[in-house]
Amino acid sequence: MVGPTRPQFVLFGSSIVQFSFSHDGWGAILADIYSRKADIFVRGYAGWNSRMALEVLDTVFPKDAVVQPSLVIVYFGGNDSCLPHPSGVGPHVPLDEYVENMKKIALHLKSLSDSTRVIFLSSPPVNEEQMRESYCENMIRTNDASKKYANACVELCREMDVRVVNLYNAIQRRNGWLSTCFTDGIHLTSEGSKIVVEEILKVITDANWEPSLHWQSMPAEFEYDSLYYSVGPDGKTGFNPSNVLLSWQAGWARF
Repeated sequence: MVGPTRPQFVLFGSSIVQFSFSHDGWGAILADIYSRKADIFVRGYAGWNSRMALEVLDTVFPKDAVVQPSLVIVYFGGNDSCLPHPSGVGPHVPLDEYVENMKKIALHLKSLSDSTRVIFLSSPPVNEEQMRESYCENMIRTNDASKKYANACVELCREMDVRVVNLYNAIQRRNGWLSTCFTDGIHLTSEGSKIVVEEILKVITDANWEPSLHWQSMPAEFEYDSLYYSVGPDGKTGFNPSNVLLSWQAGWARF
């Protein structure tokens, strides 16, 4: 592993996570925002449900690891909410089992260390018409099912004192979400990903965790002054750009 060791943020979930660096995705945006402050690790597995997540939980997040993540952002539920197939094959997980699986994931992550923070992302809505055009009848997901699984995730997080982003509600608050937020009815465009980042940053801002995980509060790596920087406006000292808000960060300054 390269050093120095930075705080680790792990994105754990299904395709919404695996593809989070595609199409100007939310993982890529977070990596930009936390550049020189935290390392973003992607552990995303397309097509997975909460059952499959439990099978690898100890492998992805070993309790005896020397360094534990500072933040884990978890997304499972979209595949779980697929309607059951008559053959018995497919990603569907009954709602009660989904809740129990997510509870086990939360308990495991919270046990990693006293400073490991957890945020769950609920199932987002889907564009059913666009989804059918993209996947024919092979993937049967509905907004009604997505809402049930999203609400169950949110309720579980309230009971367990786990921070949560209700993506089902957040995305639908955006005007024109049906036509702007999805690449295929399920996966997120850059516009959809911006909503995810906004909601994650709101949670981090409101949480007031110690130490703070807010991007503006975290030190930049090697942020000390140096004579080798470009000469500053006074013509005598170097201009240290470490903590300057770059243009691409300025839009997130309110979070």
